[in-house]
Amino acid sequence: MQGTILIVDGVATNRILLKAKLSPAFYDIAQASRAASLVDQVRATQPDLMILAAELPDDNAPAICRVIKATDDIAHVPILVLTAQDDPAMRRAALAAGADDVMSHPLNEIILQARIRSLIRARNSAEELRLRDGTSRALGFAEPAAHFAAPASVGLLSTAKNISALWQAALKPFTRARLKCFSLDDALGHIMQDSAPDVLVIALSPDSADHGLRLLADLRARANTRHSGIIALISPAHQTLAADALDLGANDVMLTDFEPEELALRIAAQIRNKQNQDRLRATVRHGLEAAVIDPMTGLYNRRYAMPHLSRVAARAAETGRSFAVMLADLDHFKRINDLYGHAAGDAVLTEAARRLTSNLRAVDLVARVGGEEFLIVMPDTGLSKAQVAAERLCEKIEESPFLTGPAHPPVDVTISVGLTVSSGREGDGALCQSGGSGASVLLGLADQALYQSKGAGRNQVTLVRPAA
Repeated sequence: MQGTILIVDGVATNRILLKAKLSPAFYDIAQASRAASLVDQVRATQPDLMILAAELPDDNAPAICRVIKATDDIAHVPILVLTAQDDPAMRRAALAAGADDVMSHPLNEIILQARIRSLIRARNSAEELRLRDGTSRALGFAEPAAHFAAPASVGLLSTAKNISALWQAALKPFTRARLKCFSLDDALGHIMQDSAPDVLVIALSPDSADHGLRLLADLRARANTRHSGIIALISPAHQTLAADALDLGANDVMLTDFEPEELALRIAAQIRNKQNQDRLRATVRHGLEAAVIDPMTGLYNRRYAMPHLSRVAARAAETGRSFAVMLADLDHFKRINDLYGHAAGDAVLTEAARRLTSNLRAVDLVARVGGEEFLIVMPDTGLSKAQVAAERLCEKIEESPFLTGPAHPPVDVTISVGLTVSSGREGDGALCQSGGSGASVLLGLADQALYQSKGAGRNQVTLVRPAA
C-alpha cells in the first residue's frame, strides 16, 4: 500500500465516492463518520493522512483540527479538509486551527492525488526525523540548548520585483517574518549569495510556468534551500499547474488570487514545520559525532545503528510495512592494507562509504559496523526494490578504481552483500522477538546471507528470508 488514509465524513455517499477515487492508487482506506471517539480511532489506525469534511454531524473541521494537533501522540498526522464549496472563511479557520490544506468540491482528481502524495511524502520525511530523534534520545543524548531564534525570513518571488513589493506591503500586517522581494529571473543568484529564506513563495502562471517550475525544482535540489518551505501561488484559472508544482517539491499550493491573510497562515505553517525539522536535525547532530559517528568515514557506527534498526523494526511491526537490512563487506580488503598500507585502506573505506551513501535514499541508514563491513537499513522497502538497490551498490563499488594516494596506483574494489527483508507482518519471525533481539535476528540473517555471497565467489548479492 502507498499509505493509510482515514476519511472522516458524516455522509456515507461522500466517503464511498472518495474511497473509489483513492483506491486505484493503492491506498489503504479507513473511514469514520463522527467526531466522537475520533482521537481513539486515529490512534488505532495510525493514518498517514486524514481527509476531513468541513462539517460533521457533531462538530466542525477547525474544532477537530485543534483537538488532533493538541494531542501529542497524533499531532503529526497531516489533515486535509474538504469543503462543500469555496469558502474562504472556513479555509482560513481550518488553516489557523492546524489543517495542512483545504480543498473545495468539486475536486480536481489530478490535483487531489498530487496533494495527497505531497502531504504523505512530507509526513514520511518528518517521521524519519522523529525516528532518528528518538534513537538519539534512547542513546542518552539531550536536546541541544535553546538559543535565541531570529525572526523567520520569507522570499517572495514573482515575475517582476514590483509585484513582489506589492505582496510585501499587503502581507506585513499579518506576519512578523522578514519579507524579501525577488523576481523569478534574479532570485536564484541572490538566494545563493545570501542565507536562504525559511520559506519561499513562488508565483506560477502560464506565461512563467516553465521558468517558475524549473526554478522550483532547482531550489528544492540545492543544499542551502532543500529544507526551505516552498509555497506555489497559482490563480484558480490556472490550477492545472498545481499538480506539477507539488510533484516537483512544493510543500503547499495556494489556489486563490492573492489573499494576504490566508497566505500569511500558510507561511506561518511552513515556518513552524521548518523550525520543528531544523530542531530535530540539530538534536540528531548534537553530541553524536564523538560517540556514534565513525570519524574516518563520517558514517554512523554500530552503537547508533543497532538501536535505530530496533526502532525501524518496531515501527514496521506497528505499520505492517516491509523494510530491508543489508550487510556489505569489501572483498579482499586485507590485501589492500598489506600491499599499500593502512593509509590506502583508509582512503578506500572513505570512498566506499561515499559511494554507498550517494546511491541510497536520504531516509536509508548506512553505518560502518566493522573494519570493512557496512550495515544498511532501508525503511518502507519491499523485496524487489531492496534487491535492485543491493545490485546497484555492487555495481557502483566495482565500476571505477579507487584512488589510494599519490604513491600508489588506483585499485579495483568489489563488495559482497547479504540481504534480508522483513515483511513487517505480525507473523514475521524476526519481528516476533521481544526487546531488541528482533534486530539481532535480522542482523544475523543478513550476516548469513553475506557469508553465502563470500562463499559463492564474492561481488554479489545473496538473499536470506526470515522464518515465517
